[in-house]
Amino acid sequence: MAEWPVFAYSAAWRQGRPRDDEDMTLAEFNALPPATAQEKLMDCCGSGRWAATMCAQRPFAEANALFEAADQHWRNLERADWLEAFSHHPQIGEKAAAGSESHRRWAASEQSGARDTAEDVKLRMAEGNRAYLDKFGYIYIVCATGKSAEEMLALLEDRLHNDPVWELQISAEQQRQITRLRLQKLLAGEQTL
Repeated sequence: MAEWPVFAYSAAWRQGRPRDDEDMTLAEFNALPPATAQEKLMDCCGSGRWAATMCAQRPFAEANALFEAADQHWRNLERADWLEAFSHHPQIGEKAAAGSESHRRWAASEQSGARDTAEDVKLRMAEGNRAYLDKFGYIYIVCATGKSAEEMLALLEDRLHNDPVWELQISAEQQRQITRLRLQKLLAGEQTL
C-alpha cells in the first residue's frame, strides 16, 4: 500500500495519489527533519555548505523567499563550494551515476537534448568535455534545460576560449540557474490545479 504524506497539502494528496518527492509543498519542505531537508537541497545543488545554510534558514514564508535565499547563499560561497556543486553533475551527454533517484531523473531530463543527436555531435561533445576539464579542472556546466545538443556544443566550444576566472563565474551562474529549476521541481506541489 502506498504511503500517504504526513502533511496534507500537496497536489498529489489532493488528487488521491501517493506522495512523490517531486510533488512537495513549501510547508512540507519546511517541516522536514533537518537531515532530510538537507538531502533534498543537495539534490538541487551539490554544495554541502549551501545546503546546510539553506536548511538552517528554514522556515521560508513563501517560495520566492526560498529562491532569493538560494541565490544569495550561492553567490556568497567560495570557489571550493562551487566546485563541489559542479562535481555532482554528470558530464553533458552522460548519465548521472550517483545521487538520489530524483537527482538522476532531473539530470536526465535536463540533458534530454543531448540524448538523441548525431554521432558526430556526440563525439565533438565528448572531445570538448575532455578539453574543458583539462583547461579548467572541472566539468563543463551548462543549464541544459531546453537546449539542443548542438546549442550546448556551440556554447562549450565558445566557452573554451574564456580565461579561468571568467569561466568560473559563468559556470557558477549556470549552476545557479540549474539550482533554481530544481528547487521549482522540488516544490512542484505548490502549483495550483
